[in-house]
Amino acid sequence: MNKAPDSIRKELAALAAKPDSEIDFSDLPATTEQDWQGAVRGKFYRPIKQQLTVRIDADVLEWLKSQGKGYQSRLNNILRTAMLDKPHH
Repeated sequence: MNKAPDSIRKELAALAAKPDSEIDFSDLPATTEQDWQGAVRGKFYRPIKQQLTVRIDADVLEWLKSQGKGYQSRLNNILRTAMLDKPHH
């Protein structure tokens, strides 16, 4: 995994901490609803997978497997949806 130098990390942290009201968006064109039609959240996002062992109720696992190949990906999608629906602290 590539690590950014400390100077870049500090700059990114400073930008992330800056309130939106202090960011100059004047050179960006405004977007419309039509620009976002068909947009999909996270389409190209490919996080690093981590192998682990979990205990899942047998009936839940059977339900996931009964829908065909890819039950682990389905489980991950269910968990990701729950994670994104939950407000961050």
